[in-house]
Amino acid sequence: MSAELHYESLDGIARRLKARELSAVEATRTILDRIDRLDGQLKSYARVTPERALSNAAERDADSAAGVSRGPLHGVPIAVKDLCNTAGIVTAAGMSIYARHVPDKDATVVTRLKAAGAVILGKLQMTEGAYGVHHPTIVPPVNPWNAAYWTGVSSSGSGVATAAGLCFASLGSDTGGSIRFPSTMNGLTGLKPTWGRVSRAGVFPLAESLDHVGPMCRSALDAALVLGVIAGADPDDPTAVQRPVSDYAAAAGSGVKGKRLGVPTNLVGMDSDAQRALDGARTVLRDAGAIPVEVTLPELDEAALKWLSLCGVEAALAHEVTFPSRRAEYGAEFAGLIDLGRSLSALDLARLQLLRARVAGEIERTLSGIDLLLMPVMGVAAPSLAAMKAAGRSPETVAARLRYTAPLDMSGHPTLTLPGGMTGDGVPVGFQIVGHAFDEAGILAAGHAYQRATDWHLERPPL
Repeated sequence: MSAELHYESLDGIARRLKARELSAVEATRTILDRIDRLDGQLKSYARVTPERALSNAAERDADSAAGVSRGPLHGVPIAVKDLCNTAGIVTAAGMSIYARHVPDKDATVVTRLKAAGAVILGKLQMTEGAYGVHHPTIVPPVNPWNAAYWTGVSSSGSGVATAAGLCFASLGSDTGGSIRFPSTMNGLTGLKPTWGRVSRAGVFPLAESLDHVGPMCRSALDAALVLGVIAGADPDDPTAVQRPVSDYAAAAGSGVKGKRLGVPTNLVGMDSDAQRALDGARTVLRDAGAIPVEVTLPELDEAALKWLSLCGVEAALAHEVTFPSRRAEYGAEFAGLIDLGRSLSALDLARLQLLRARVAGEIERTLSGIDLLLMPVMGVAAPSLAAMKAAGRSPETVAARLRYTAPLDMSGHPTLTLPGGMTGDGVPVGFQIVGHAFDEAGILAAGHAYQRATDWHLERPPL
């Protein structure tokens, strides 16, 4: 067995399992052994379920022996963010209040992963309630590339585990950037689908109208495979749209020839590493056949700032049973967000909804003359923990970090984050490709074209 099995792509491991070159038990045991060896340092898992995982892997091997395949993820070890309900396993959503919360039903996305044959390894660590800071009782996950650097929020455990070879793919969620930031900081390919493309039933909310659930993987092709499994209408979630699910993996090879690629001319707050990644992506996609078109982005700073209030009021609604009655069990940062939401008037909320409609319309107008939009994830390519601490978490500072992410949660457009370089400190740099609503196939094809021409997604942390 290859010593680098843990860094195999999801697509590669699925093909090896299908060919019976490898058993699901072997693959699962390899990853569990690596978790035992490394996660005491990396802190990416909230809880691991080894007995259940090995039992499920043995069942998948029995299926294979009988000539039965459950789907494209048959026997593949995967992990999910700890806000996805898992029957019989604690789902705490990064909160002390829910430390003993054991759901009796899986989230729809977990049900669909299992139905496609995936082996669930456990639950991945996250920030409190999926907001910006970990609960004071939780030790945050550690960046496997350089421990002095940020891991991103709130799907930090998903980013660390997938990058470090502690699962072959993971699920994250994105309300203001929480698939995209940890994907960038950990060198992953992360997909925020169109709002409504993936069911949120059984997923603990931060702000329901902003929350997106999506895959965090090592390649665009892997993300396409996972999206094809978890997407689709759901009777348990009326906001999950009634649209057919494409064969995203099959469409990934369609390329970008003739696609109009929007390249913004008015970016602000960019450092040299982030700009270099964006410029490199433009060149690679142009050489693959895309047609660069200069575009002007709408003003995004006000939207990013007001996102805090919009998120806060929906978080207040999600936590009305336990807040403020159990306020002492909340961390100060998350409690402050909920306080902000509870302080808003009906007029404030109406203003927020009008701003959101305007921002969504402006983004849609920007996309109207193009097929794809090239964007940074954050102007600073890879902030250190020291720099984050020094900058603080004032509303203005947080909004500056969210400038290129939160407005796309407000509009609901799909985005694909890709690794596109390394800093001098050996930390990954990323960028994102934005698509039209429900054109996940288009942005995944663009990502796959980029990754066929580059090898940044093949870089691995020094573990």
